[in-house]
Amino acid sequence: MPSLAERLDRTLRTVPDFPQPGIQFKDITPVLADPLLMREAVQGMCAPYRGAGITHVVGIESRGFLFGMPVALALGVPFAPARKPGKLPWRTEREAYVLEYRSDVLEMHADALQHADGAASRPRVLVVDDVLATGGTAAAVCRLIERLGGTVAGVSVLVELSFLHGRSRLGDRVVTAALTY
Repeated sequence: MPSLAERLDRTLRTVPDFPQPGIQFKDITPVLADPLLMREAVQGMCAPYRGAGITHVVGIESRGFLFGMPVALALGVPFAPARKPGKLPWRTEREAYVLEYRSDVLEMHADALQHADGAASRPRVLVVDDVLATGGTAAAVCRLIERLGGTVAGVSVLVELSFLHGRSRLGDRVVTAALTY
């Protein structure tokens, strides 16, 4: 039987010149349309972090929500979204970042990493997204988590585009990918 990475590779769709000329966009929607593959992808994204003391999962807008929420459920921990400005209704902290084709800002609720049971320990956070490209978005979320008092225990992505060297922007943080190009 083919590995998870092989099945993901066969299922993902590459869309040339989206959202602008020269970008080879990795479309995850065919994975979302396959419930068995999606379930296995989520389990694969969780596996390296089981037993790692994860207390929260942060999903990055917007496709990171599609994997972050099921990862949080599978790990049995709270989910917190990192969103574009003006999308969250409570007090927020924000972080600016630059991508390969634009700059942007992400926000999280100021209380997103509080423990539900009132524990005072430092939250151990797993960052989840669909694709790690240049690492700008993930690095911004990691900085935001740390400013909110959390420790980034890892970054889990469905796909890593290693030729864009996104890991280099994440320092010595643990990064795992279900599929690497």
